[in-house]
Amino acid sequence: MKKVAFYTLGCKLNYSETSAISRKFEEKGYIKTEFNESPDIFIINTCSVTENADKKCRKIVKEARNICPDAYVAIIGCYAQLKPREISEIPGVDAVLGAAEKFRLVELLDEFVRPEKPKVLASEIEEATSYNTAYSINDRTRTFLKVQDGCDYSCTFCTIPLARGRSRSDTIENIVCSAKEIAAKGIKEIVLTGVNTGDFGIRNGRREDRFIDLVKELERNVPVERFRISSIEPNLLTDEIIEFVSRSNKFVPHFHIPLQSGSNRILKLMKRRYLRELYVNRVNTIKTLAPNCCIGVDVIVGFPGETEDDFLETYTFLNELNISYLHVFTYSKRVNTPAADMLDPVPLKVRNERSKMLRSLSEKKRRRFYEENLNVEDYVLWEDDQEDGKMLGFTRNYIKVAAKYDPIRINEVEKVCLKQINENGKVEVEQSDSTILA
Repeated sequence: MKKVAFYTLGCKLNYSETSAISRKFEEKGYIKTEFNESPDIFIINTCSVTENADKKCRKIVKEARNICPDAYVAIIGCYAQLKPREISEIPGVDAVLGAAEKFRLVELLDEFVRPEKPKVLASEIEEATSYNTAYSINDRTRTFLKVQDGCDYSCTFCTIPLARGRSRSDTIENIVCSAKEIAAKGIKEIVLTGVNTGDFGIRNGRREDRFIDLVKELERNVPVERFRISSIEPNLLTDEIIEFVSRSNKFVPHFHIPLQSGSNRILKLMKRRYLRELYVNRVNTIKTLAPNCCIGVDVIVGFPGETEDDFLETYTFLNELNISYLHVFTYSKRVNTPAADMLDPVPLKVRNERSKMLRSLSEKKRRRFYEENLNVEDYVLWEDDQEDGKMLGFTRNYIKVAAKYDPIRINEVEKVCLKQINENGKVEVEQSDSTILA
C-alpha cells in the first residue's frame, strides 16, 4: 500500500485533527511514515493566524517536492479554506481541501493519482457545519482532545471564523467516549482543545450544554490521571469553572487565558468581549482559590492604532498581574479582517521592539513563578523528550522539570520535590529520599 506522511502547522487543534485524519488513512490500509522517508502522499495541515504561517506552507511544499518529486501533495487546514486558489498555484501542489472537505480527503481524492491541474475542493465556509471528532494519539505523551470547533466571535484581527465557520460541538456523551478510548491506550494526560473551548455546547446553532457540564462528566467518568484546559476566554471562564478546577483531583491547576491587550481602548478596537477589569477579577479569583495555579496569557502587540501609551499601559498591567508566562504575538495584517483597513498602523520595527520587551517580561514572570514553587512537592508526568541528556516533564501546574534520563519512567507520573532552577531554565527535582539528578 501507499505510504503517507503528515506535516502540521499551527495550533493544538490542528495536531488533534491531523492525528484523526491519519487514522482514517491507516484504516484504509495506508502506511503512515515520516516526512523524510519518501512517502507516496504528503498531507500538509496549515494555519493562517499569521503571515509567517502562509510562508511556511510554501516552504513545506517545496521540501516535500525535494524529498519525493513524484509524490501527491494535498493541502488542508485554515490557509486552505481562506486562499484555496492561491495555494493551488504553488508549484507542486496537487489538491487543496477546505474546512468542509478535509475529513473526507481519503474518499474525495480517490487513489491519489497526480492530476494534470491541481484539484480545488473548498466549499464556502457556511457549508462547514458538521462536527468531526478528533484527538491526537501516539504523537506525544499527552493527548489533545478536540471538544469544540469554529467561532461566533468577531474579533477584528482574526480570520478563524472565516477559516473554520460557526461555533459547534460534539455531545458530552461522545467526548466522554473518546476520552475513555484515550485513557485505555495508557495516556496519562488529556488536553481539552478547540477554537473557542469555553463556548462548548452549541449544536445545530443552539446551545445544548455548558463547558462546566462537560468538565464534570469527564472528571466523574474517565479513568485518566490528568485533564488540562488548553485555552479559555476570560468572559467564558466562570467562577463555577474556577472553583471546580481548584477542588478537582484530575483537572490540573493551569489556565491559559487570552488577554490580547491591557488597554481598554485597544480591547474595544479589537472587539473583544471584556475589559481589563474583568481579566483582573478572573486572575484574582484563581489565585485566591488555587494560589499555586499557573496562568498563561496571550497578548498581541502592535495592533493598528496602538500608541506608545497604549503599549506601556499593557506592559504595566501585565507586570503588576499575578500571572506565570506570556504568549506574545506580533500583529500581522490579515486580508478580509476589519483591522486590515484600520488607520495608524504600527511600524514593523516598533512592533518587534514591543514584542521583545514582552517576551523578556514573560521570562521574568516564568522564573518568578518557578522560584515560588521551589521546595514544593508535586506530581510530574515524564515525557519522551530530552535536553542535554536529561528527561523532561511537567508538573500539574505546568512547571517544566528535568531529571537524569531513565526510559522506564517515560509516561509515568511521579511525586517529586522541586529543588533548583538549572541553567536551561528547567527545575531540577528530588524523588522521595533519593536525588534523581546526580
